[in-house]
Formats: sequence, C-alpha cells, structure tokens
Amino acid sequence: MNELLRALGLEAAALAEGELCVVSPIDGRTLARLPMQGAPEVAAAVSAAQRAFLEWRGVPAPRRGELVRLFGEELRAHKDPLGRLVTLETGKILQEGLGEVQEMIDICDFALGLSRQLYGLTMASERPGHRMMETWHPLGVVGVISAFNFPAAVWAWNAALALVCGDPVVWKPSEKTPLTALACRALFERAAARFGQAPANLVQVVVGGREAGMALVDHPGVALVSATGSTRMGREVGPRVAARFGRCLLELGGNNAMIVAPSADLDLAVRAILFSAVGTAGQRCTTLRRLIVHRDVADALLVRLKQAWASVRVGNPLEAGTLVGPLIDRHAFERMQAVIARLAAAGARITGGERMLAEAFPDAWYVRPCIAEVDAQGAEMHEETFAPLLYALRYDTLEEAIALHNDVPQGLSSCIFTNDLREAEAFLSSSGSDCGIANVNIGPSGAEIGGAFGGEKETGGGRESGSDSWRSYMRRATNTVNYSRELPLAQGIRFENV
Repeated sequence: MNELLRALGLEAAALAEGELCVVSPIDGRTLARLPMQGAPEVAAAVSAAQRAFLEWRGVPAPRRGELVRLFGEELRAHKDPLGRLVTLETGKILQEGLGEVQEMIDICDFALGLSRQLYGLTMASERPGHRMMETWHPLGVVGVISAFNFPAAVWAWNAALALVCGDPVVWKPSEKTPLTALACRALFERAAARFGQAPANLVQVVVGGREAGMALVDHPGVALVSATGSTRMGREVGPRVAARFGRCLLELGGNNAMIVAPSADLDLAVRAILFSAVGTAGQRCTTLRRLIVHRDVADALLVRLKQAWASVRVGNPLEAGTLVGPLIDRHAFERMQAVIARLAAAGARITGGERMLAEAFPDAWYVRPCIAEVDAQGAEMHEETFAPLLYALRYDTLEEAIALHNDVPQGLSSCIFTNDLREAEAFLSSSGSDCGIANVNIGPSGAEIGGAFGGEKETGGGRESGSDSWRSYMRRATNTVNYSRELPLAQGIRFENV
C-alpha cells in the first residue's frame, strides 16, 4: 500500500492521523486516517480558488487546454496504480478501476479539443449596420461533490471541462473514498508544475463530511455546484443553491430499465443484462434495476439469466476472474436484505441475494446478485436500491412496457432490445423513454464521454461530460455591434426630436 501511494505522489506517513478512518470494502482493513475538514477549510479553499480564477480566466482557452493535456499524460503514466487505488477504496473489480482512469484520460482528450471550440453564435440583426453575436466567458469557482462509486471519473468530467472553460475547482469527495481524490490532486499538481504558468489552487480537495459539503453548497463565492449522489441529497442541495441564485448541476438517482421485445437477440440481451445489473456490485447510477420482458420470451430469458447469475464469480476484486466485488459497507448490505425480505413476503420469487464469503472476509459485505420475479411494479421498484438486485416482470404490448418503464420517479438511463425498427424508433421518440439516456440493443450502463450524461425527473436534469455540457461552466453574453453612423432602435421604435 505504501508503495502504491508513493507512486501516486502521496506519503503514507502523512495519512496516518485523523478522525476519519478510510476502510477498504474488500476486507475491512484500514487504509488511512485523515483529519476531517469543515466550513473554515471550505471558506479558505474558495477564497484561494477565487484568486486563482482572476488569473486563470485571462489565459487563452487553448493554453488552458494544454494543462489538461498534461494532466491526461500523468493519468496515462499512472493508470495502473490509480486504478488499483480506486479498487481498494470502492471494491469494484480491477478492470472497472482501470476503466475509470481511462474515462478520465478520455475526458482530458475531449476537453483539449474543446478548448479550441468554445463557440458562440452570430445572429442576424433587424437593424441595418448592426451585428449580433454571443460570447462565452469563464463562470467562476466550481464546487464538485462526488459519490463513492465513481471516486475519480465524475470529478474528472467536471474538472477537465471547468479548467478549459477558465474555472478553478474545489472538490469535496465522498468520505468513503478520499485517497483517490488526494491522488488525483497530486497528479494534477505534477501536471501544473510541468505547465509552469498555472496559478496556485486551481484544483483543491476538502476532505470532510456533511459540514464541508453544505459549506460548499452555501458559499456565495461558488458559482456552480455540481453534486452527484442520492435524490435525497439533491432535494437539499438544489434549494440551498437556488436561494443564493447560484447554479446547480445535479446528477442523482437512477432506476434504469430494459425492455426485451419478442424479436430481441436473447444471447445479446443476456450479456448486456449481466454486466448492467451486476457490474460494480450494482452500485452504479446507471445499473440495470428493472427488466421488463415480453411474456412470449420471458421464460426462456429467465432460464438463461439464472444460469448466468449462478456462474458469476463473487470475490476479491483484485483477483483475476472476479466479476463482482463487495458492497461498499454493512449499511448497503442491510438495506438490500431488507428490500429482499419485503419482496419475498409479498410473493416475489427470489433467486440469490444471500451474503457470501463471510468466513473469509468477516468485515466485508459480499452478496450473490439477486433476481426478484414480480407480477406488478410495486413500491420497492419505485425506489433505487443501490445493490445487485434486478426486478423482472412481464408485459404484453409495447405501450404497456413503455408505461411501466416511465412509471418511476427517476429518469436517467434506459434501453430496449429489439430487432423491430418500429419498436426501436417508438422507444426513442417523444412518446417513448422519458430518460436522459435511451439506447437500443445496448445496456443502460457504461456511457461514453462523448455524449452528455444525465437524466430527467428526480435524476436532477444536470448534464456532464460530452456534447455541449461545457456551457454549464461558462456564462453567456449577447453582444451587439453598431458599425453604422445611425442609431436605429429595435422593434422600429422612434424617439422623435432626439
């Protein structure tokens, strides 16, 4: 562990004292102890970021992109140790830990290109001798609050774009995964040293709990709060930011569904369902949670799924061949068990869901992925259980399936498996999926960075990563230039005798 930390620019001796005990979900061992920071430290970080902003906003965007490029180089050089640290802190399998770092590298590449494409429009003016256009300017300090399940990638989605847009970042990571955040900051500082002209405190990390998070939310010097977490958290964060007229970018809960139509390729569907439902031990916001399958193919599909579920290897995520690591903590396990108990009492047919490896790992929480066959979409299916629990129910018509699909409060990711063009297009239409992400013949999880990521309804409406998500990190100005010798007014208004 010490060698791993040193490779990432951290010293174990500096991570050995404090009230926050950082525990690995793999085996329950203590990885580090850190001091908790609160409102005073947040205020100091925001003040330092505001000073950095005054300098950074004047640096040309392509030059800002060069710093992000250098950060991407550091990530490439340290992909293996950073990916291993992600696995140690989150319990996701090593391939997923490495994939998370690759996602960071990809968004750095995207942001580098974006630094030369912060385009505004030119509009036709109704007044002769006038030109209208819009320009985009750096917004200010960006506060990022991230969740444990993606302790690096989601921050990178925000930070890479914010930096090329001219904004410094103050990051409050989950208290379950602070080491990954500290390692990312250390790698960024290496890139900044190579860059040579970056102001101090462009990227800062505040390690703390609720007090630190709320201080960041409430600080009037934070222009944009990007918060990833539960719907409950979003209900509290959103109004507090709005009360001070700040901007808010919320990425909240998902309750993602797949419709499997009669014409679907079942072999393809089984593979997609398996990864989407059990990857990251079901602890992704894009995890597949509801399987809505046509009655004609339901029995055949469920037989295959149960065979696949039985073959899934649950174990130490650092070992080759493991597909499912542990849940993040005991609370996650107990919540999953409580939901399974309620489902069983209501008549659901339960496959799997029991605790595993308790003797080998008494302080860790491994579970067998669970399938719950239900006859109707009950109350439990309207909530997001952050665990490998997949509901399966049958449908008769596509209209019924889409109604079931949309009949939940969340609206993040969705998909349909079909070889019928009409069904596919209906699902993608305005009367189809009501989610921010809608796929055909691909599962709901594993989004690429090129598209805007986010969802509707209780998912929060925010968009991060690709497409034009960069606009969240900038302010727009509409400009009109009069190059004539006259002063006509808009709407044909005349001021006589002036």
